[in-house]
Amino acid sequence: LPLRFWVNVIKNPQFVFDIHKSSITDACLSVVAQTFMDSCSTSEHRLGKDSPSTKLLYAKDIPVYKGWVERYYRDIAKMASISDQDMDAYLVEQSRQHAGEFNTLGALGELYSYVGRYRDEILTALERDAACRKHKLRQKLEQVITLVSGNS
Repeated sequence: LPLRFWVNVIKNPQFVFDIHKSSITDACLSVVAQTFMDSCSTSEHRLGKDSPSTKLLYAKDIPVYKGWVERYYRDIAKMASISDQDMDAYLVEQSRQHAGEFNTLGALGELYSYVGRYRDEILTALERDAACRKHKLRQKLEQVITLVSGNS
């Protein structure tokens, strides 16, 4: 899901910024997004004379980028976990600091739209994860879906 999110943001900057995306910009961002996906892929890509030129542009750089991605996830795995209380305290503080900067209802609407599109995948992922099961996140999300769809 994180890769899908970032590729979507890269290919569609108008989702985040108030801009118009021309067809030329769209083509360039597609190359960047494809390079990003290839860099995060665990499989090897064999390129040949029939490979699309967009894949050939950064082909020599992909092994370097893959190394960065692997190191990034290795470094994350080595980090100490933070407690739920510390995370809650951090999020409360961030919320307080930026209280007037966001359209909360708009953000919730976008999140709900995303949940609607990927409902089954999200619910399955919540059920498979032990920490999510411990906090009953699947059931809580199902309750939110029921409440919101009942008010629509």
